[in-house]
Amino acid sequence: MNRRNFLRRAALLSATAVLPRAAFGEPAPFDPRPGNWRVFEIVTRVELAQPAASSRVWLPLPSVEDPAWVKPMGNLWSGNADTMQLRQEPKYGAQMLCAQWSDGTPSPWIELVSRAATRDRAIDWSAPDPGLRLDRSTARLYTEPTSLLPTDGIVRKTARQACKNAKTDEERARAIYEWIVDNAFRDPTVRGCGLGDIRTMLETGNLGGKCADLNALFVGMCRSMDIPARDVYGIRVADSRFGYQSLGKSGDVTKAQHCRAEVWLPRFGWIPADPADVRKLVLEEQPGLTLRDPIVQAVREKLFGAWETNWLPYNFAHDVSLPGSSGPKVPFLMYPQGENVDGKLDSLDPDSFRYRILAREVAL
Repeated sequence: MNRRNFLRRAALLSATAVLPRAAFGEPAPFDPRPGNWRVFEIVTRVELAQPAASSRVWLPLPSVEDPAWVKPMGNLWSGNADTMQLRQEPKYGAQMLCAQWSDGTPSPWIELVSRAATRDRAIDWSAPDPGLRLDRSTARLYTEPTSLLPTDGIVRKTARQACKNAKTDEERARAIYEWIVDNAFRDPTVRGCGLGDIRTMLETGNLGGKCADLNALFVGMCRSMDIPARDVYGIRVADSRFGYQSLGKSGDVTKAQHCRAEVWLPRFGWIPADPADVRKLVLEEQPGLTLRDPIVQAVREKLFGAWETNWLPYNFAHDVSLPGSSGPKVPFLMYPQGENVDGKLDSLDPDSFRYRILAREVAL
């Protein structure tokens, strides 16, 4: 993107950019509500450890746009790669920056700067809109199975059990959300954000995992009941303005990737949800928390229908074919991806892959 246009789009929202409330005093009760826009800048820098044949890198770009809560504002990049191109995955619209180096390039590097504006989301359950409709192609896309999100067998059986007393899609989606919060748990030993292999989770009875596991379980179970749902892959870019350490970036953004979920409900449209963050709060916020504690109950109630958007979404994509890659599809595109003639680089080990992600709030 042209630098002038990049800065001009940022300036359009500069009057409404604000600092987190937590910077000014005591934490507030967890209650996300649409309000002022915040502009964030993310810088991703990759420095390959040594030249290698067929070195390639793919970096996810903010690709989700919704005038109610998120507005991508453009990308700039630089580096010594032979080719650096913006590409778009055709099925879900996920955008990425693709780079390739010629053999023997000394000290291969690339730096990506992305900006986006967000504001908190909260559904007004008292104001349904009977006129909301989801077009058939979108409904079909977000009810179909993926390689790790089957919608038959044990997934459908479990969803039916969770929804046995529910009569509407809203009641079914909420029942699935509550079932996951009650039955799943956050497992800190899982690498990265998890894989999202929901059939294996249910067949083994091991419902431990991280966000890409627990929220994928929510999405897959909703889809198995013919309720459109989707994973939203992104990254935390700021601490929680409500003061919850477990619900913010809490340190190095390089490892702050986070997957959320949305479900389509008649009369309300796309509903934000995040059962995984309820279980993260229980495990990490303070020692000894349980689902019965008021602090957890308050967050649990809000995270079906609301998000604090100290987090930027990248895309909704599953089973992604990386342009020019010699390897298999990746289950989702949330981390930098890389490969060379020796194979895939480990996206979950930024020290060996050698990438760094920084984020800051921009007040222009």
